[in-house]
Amino acid sequence: MGYYYSISMSDILDNTQQFVTDLLTNQLDHKFLYHNLRHTQRVVKSTKQLLESCSLSDQDREILLLVAWLHDTGYTKGTKNHEESSCEIAEEFLSKEGYAKELIAKVKSCILATKWNATPSNEMDMIIRDADSSHFAQSSYLETSDLLREELKLLGLKNYSQKEWLDLNIQVFRTDHQFYTDYAKENWLEKKDKNLRKLVKDKKSQKKLAKKERLKAQFKSESPDRGIQTLYRVTLKNHITLSDIADTKANILLSVNAIIISLALSNLIPKLDNPSNDYLIYPTVIFVFFSVVSMILAVLATRPNVTSGEFTKDDVKNKNVNLLFFGNFHKMALSEYEWAIQEMLKDKDYIYTSLTKDLYFLGIVLNRKYALLRWTYTIFMIGMILSVIAFAVSFKFFGPDRKLELLSQVLFF
Repeated sequence: MGYYYSISMSDILDNTQQFVTDLLTNQLDHKFLYHNLRHTQRVVKSTKQLLESCSLSDQDREILLLVAWLHDTGYTKGTKNHEESSCEIAEEFLSKEGYAKELIAKVKSCILATKWNATPSNEMDMIIRDADSSHFAQSSYLETSDLLREELKLLGLKNYSQKEWLDLNIQVFRTDHQFYTDYAKENWLEKKDKNLRKLVKDKKSQKKLAKKERLKAQFKSESPDRGIQTLYRVTLKNHITLSDIADTKANILLSVNAIIISLALSNLIPKLDNPSNDYLIYPTVIFVFFSVVSMILAVLATRPNVTSGEFTKDDVKNKNVNLLFFGNFHKMALSEYEWAIQEMLKDKDYIYTSLTKDLYFLGIVLNRKYALLRWTYTIFMIGMILSVIAFAVSFKFFGPDRKLELLSQVLFF
């Protein structure tokens, strides 16, 4: 950081500062978000920095500070030819202040040197041009630049897109702008280059984002409607849920019948060796028979059906194999399966054909499972009813009490 030039400001500088502050505060359109009093104060501050390292006379230093204050006052009359308007305002004000005409001419010349396409002809022009563009080297440049862009939009001069504005800024940094004074080159150029790198980085980020959005839009345009995707997703989920429910029901029946058969084998069947319990043979046979049949049907309902697990390249090319079902590829080498998947991904129709086949055959499996489960529960229910009836009849007509009653009748007679 350099030291600011310390100058004993004359009455003309004090009066000019007060005049410009009042003018820009009260008469400048609020749409000027960039070219306002803050900008003028920054230019004055930068001018003082630059004056510290030069060898101009006190009078020329005073003229440059007057120019720094007055150079953008013309915006109070509009944007068109605002430098010329600034010269008129400066001449009128300085004349009233009794400033010398030859010095006013120098002020006007320096103000015209701030035009964007002007070429500086002397050291004073170089200083004021560098001071006016010192924001290129400030850390707040990106925010300041956004204010200028918004100002142009509000004034109806130009409505730049983010990409257009970024490209324009990069062009200005690289080709349209340069610092002229040694102080600016030594102290500001590196900071300007840093801001340029930020702009380039932002452009690259925008390019990546734009590319990503284009790919996203392209994929969206080529992909089916979201409703179709939702259809497959929800239907597959429902099929899998129904399959889980069927397996759970079958497992419940397997567990119940396993307990029933275990109890029968451990408690009921050993008693059939006793001749006095021969009346329990038929009910027990019915009871165990239906339990075994129920178990067999429950096992069949959950029994997996695995296919050959192999396919050929012709099957893939002719779209005859569903690569989404493990039973069709579990015996294939990984490299062969990867090749087949890559071939399928190249063909959108093949993908949705495979999904459709997956839904269809899963539905076939579900139909078989639920048909077997229906028979299983029906047979289990019938078996329980017949077993209870058989046990009741056996106890009623052939049980121990009935045998004693028949024996007493025979003895009585």
